[in-house]
Amino acid sequence: MGKLGIVKVKGEEHEVNAYVVSCTATKEAVVIDPVTPPEKLLSQLTGLKVRWVLATHGHPGHIAGKDAVKEVTGATTAMHVADAKAFLRSADRYLIEGEELEFGDFKLRVIHTPGHSPGSVCYLVANHVFTGDTLLAGGVGRERPGTDMRLQIVSIGTKLARLPLNTAIYPGHGPVTNLENELRNSPVFQPVRR
Repeated sequence: MGKLGIVKVKGEEHEVNAYVVSCTATKEAVVIDPVTPPEKLLSQLTGLKVRWVLATHGHPGHIAGKDAVKEVTGATTAMHVADAKAFLRSADRYLIEGEELEFGDFKLRVIHTPGHSPGSVCYLVANHVFTGDTLLAGGVGRERPGTDMRLQIVSIGTKLARLPLNTAIYPGHGPVTNLENELRNSPVFQPVRR
């Protein structure tokens, strides 16, 4: 079985983090939250076969490079249908809770975490979760029109807080963290401290 490779690429628009997640054995990969400029992201794809281009939600900075990455790689684009409707976005495939997307020796599981946007999702592969703006190190993504903070906190408490403590968290902005650190230190987790 191959190992998981993860490369973070910081975009210019709102300093959004994109991620290239790959299987070292098969060289198949997933791009999460394709940023602009796309050239910065595309330079990290050399030698990889991109299967999926995924959005954690439909806000512009998190999908700005989607079409360019799809055009170069031929990968399938995907996002939750609620954000496709809310933001008039298109994708090749619309995702639902619990769905699994295969790449190489790995499966990436879709976790629907509405709140930041109606169709916010997180992607779990092994002990790594890609959270977009649902959960950042020390907080959550900033409120925007359509954000339901109460629902976002419920999503975090009922879905993300139940993951193993050693789960690495790859957010849509800022540094990588882990669930144990966030449970101990983040004000977001005060209601669900273990």
